[in-house]
Amino acid sequence: MPDLLIELFSEEIPARMQARAAKDLQKLITDGLVEAGLTYAGAAAFHTPRRLTLAVGELLGQSKPTVEERKGPAVGAPDKAIEGFLRGAGVNKDDLEVRTVGKKEVYFAAIHKPGRLAEDVIAEVLEAAVRNFPWPKSMRWGAGNLKWVRPLHSILCILSDEEGARVVPLEVEGIVSSNTTRGHRFHAPDEFTVSSFDDYTSKLSRAYVVLDAAERSDAIWQDATNQAFAGGFEVIEDAGLLAEVANLVEHAVVLMGTIDEDFLELPAEVLQTSMREHQKFFSVRNTKTGRIERFVTVANIATADNGATILAGNQKVLSARLADAKFFWENDLRVAKAGMTPWTDALSNVTFHNKLGSQADRIARIGALARRLADVTGSDANETGQAAGVAKADLSSEMVYEFPELQGLIGRYYAKAAGMSEAIAAAAQEHYSPLGPTDAVPTAPVSVAVALADKLDTLACFWAIDEKPTGSKDPFALRRAALGVTRLILENDLTLPLGDIISAAHSDADASDLLAFFHDRLKVYLRDQGIRHDIIDACTAMDGNDDLNLLVKRGRALSDTLKTDDGENLIQGFKRANNILSQAEAKDGVEYSFGADIKFAEADTEKALFGALDTADAAIASAMKSGDFAAAMSAMAQLRAPIDAFFDDVKINADSEIIRRNRLNLLSRIRTTCGAVADLTRIKG
Repeated sequence: MPDLLIELFSEEIPARMQARAAKDLQKLITDGLVEAGLTYAGAAAFHTPRRLTLAVGELLGQSKPTVEERKGPAVGAPDKAIEGFLRGAGVNKDDLEVRTVGKKEVYFAAIHKPGRLAEDVIAEVLEAAVRNFPWPKSMRWGAGNLKWVRPLHSILCILSDEEGARVVPLEVEGIVSSNTTRGHRFHAPDEFTVSSFDDYTSKLSRAYVVLDAAERSDAIWQDATNQAFAGGFEVIEDAGLLAEVANLVEHAVVLMGTIDEDFLELPAEVLQTSMREHQKFFSVRNTKTGRIERFVTVANIATADNGATILAGNQKVLSARLADAKFFWENDLRVAKAGMTPWTDALSNVTFHNKLGSQADRIARIGALARRLADVTGSDANETGQAAGVAKADLSSEMVYEFPELQGLIGRYYAKAAGMSEAIAAAAQEHYSPLGPTDAVPTAPVSVAVALADKLDTLACFWAIDEKPTGSKDPFALRRAALGVTRLILENDLTLPLGDIISAAHSDADASDLLAFFHDRLKVYLRDQGIRHDIIDACTAMDGNDDLNLLVKRGRALSDTLKTDDGENLIQGFKRANNILSQAEAKDGVEYSFGADIKFAEADTEKALFGALDTADAAIASAMKSGDFAAAMSAMAQLRAPIDAFFDDVKINADSEIIRRNRLNLLSRIRTTCGAVADLTRIKG
């Protein structure tokens, strides 16, 4: 069985698009092959800045013949309908088969399709893939109509087996397939022929092209860290930048340069951000001083002077960039040391939302809410209010205007420069966190209070103006804000009734609806921890469901209980009792909740259940009062054996109406006792 090799060779593909494009190429080609009846053993896609490559191993040389059955018109239908069906199916009337379908006789045609050569299928599939490739952005060039991310120069497409390699013939907008490609743009620009995937990779390597992106990344990182280590430095890890840089070169040449002394006193984050965003440089830290003093750049060409000219040019451009950053930094420091008042005043002219006022209005709301939350987090109310007042001041700074990703982080530096406490400075940075499910959660009391106030204000205000997430649309990141509030509460073990806080944040917010939104986010958060949705539903049905911390503790305790034999069987006993009781109440038109009396108990198991319920009631009440949900669930689980024995030994619908009512009231006690812990009717199974 032959192997297939495809290469689409073009001008430089944007780094961010390459990995996705390689996956799209593999999917388009392999799906098309399989759909046409050509199976294969394996496929792998590769990408460099100038090529997308797909290798498919052990492909069938020819698709198998197929028979397609097609249903036609009913017998007796108009001749034109039958003739149209015959033309579409490509058969004669004598070839049709008559079958009974329901009460009608219907024509059926068997359409025989012969197998097709792999070359024919590949040419058809590849042309369709090229013409319909799902680039996020594409362009046209020359006089043709083909759209591609960058001008497409050549198509390599060969099938190779023990008999040799052969070109799969096809043409797309004047580009004719071949068995040739080119190497590095500067080091090996001439064409060369290939006969297999191994031959292809070997010749590319000699032509200064590393085909595998992971191999390029590893080589860049190893060379960069080795150069840094030799000089007593270390490269600051940046996986995103490494992946991007690896997609900018086909032949990586790692060079380490020096940052001018004038810029070494800038904050490390400023240096790192400026070099990363503008120059795609890695930051290199001095292991002794802890300062960023060097940078690593990756060139796509080896030069006779070992990169000296490239480094000189890069250092010149970097110095200009850092000179701007230093200017912003020094100007901002003067404002910060003067108290940051110009920045906070300027926020009055920045609209947060046309229905919610300015950023200054929002900061005032956050400050009031943060002071209220100070008791919850254990922070000083005055310090917390001050922290909320300056937490977003850096939004007016020149540094954040130039580098928006530094908001909060640079605010911490400015708060320190203004002489504010470490807690206030930390809150300026940490109040944005957590930004996602894996982001670190603040633990400092002031930071937690301001972070909660920031997110709760956002949620309550957008609920008040009815700007809620719909479907997949969430333009104001309200789901992320709700998850942030949830994690802040749970991971800091806070007791915070959200109902009152939501109303305090904005009186027009629908607190119950927003609380339901929190419960939905909580289900998503707890799903990865193995807690089922129905368990959370059983707990949210109870009083106090606006305290997420207590809600989760109750849910975890219930989840743990249901994983035991006693817990699982108790649920079945509870549901049996509840079903019998509900049916009897519906039939009799009364509610059996007037208290069972042990003097009417006849069986020993019936009397034992009275005692077990008395014991459980006392234990559950005590545990619930202290918030010990595990103990409450354990006490409830102890009812499993007496309930099972009761149902095995006792007939509920006794002949005596008095005994029957008493036993139904006993079932009501089971429902009430278990219902004190959670609404078990919501548990599935």
